[in-house]
Amino acid sequence: MENHIAKADGNGAIDVNGQVSPITYTVSVKQGNGHSYEVEIRLMAPRDWLLQKGFERGAVLVSQSGARIPVYHDSGRLDPADTISIELTARDDSCTSEVDLTRKYPEFDGAAIAQAS
Repeated sequence: MENHIAKADGNGAIDVNGQVSPITYTVSVKQGNGHSYEVEIRLMAPRDWLLQKGFERGAVLVSQSGARIPVYHDSGRLDPADTISIELTARDDSCTSEVDLTRKYPEFDGAAIAQAS
């Protein structure tokens, strides 16, 4: 059973075809099966900016830790008729401990995770 543990905001940049712009994003974590954690990253990007930069389905989030995380538009190819803000997401289930989680995602501090779990 999955339990929501914590949610945090971060400041980073979005990279679309080598063109970079500042962006905010949200990272949330749930307890997965066994001892793993499931991390979800969400951000909203302006549709017109994405289209101008040649965006099709994916981009790269440069997180505040400097990690480069591929993010994707789940609804398929971006279209000018889409909503003005486009949600991009990524999922990561590679963290197997709190130490691993906070090392990879410094947006969470150990105290916030320990208190919520």
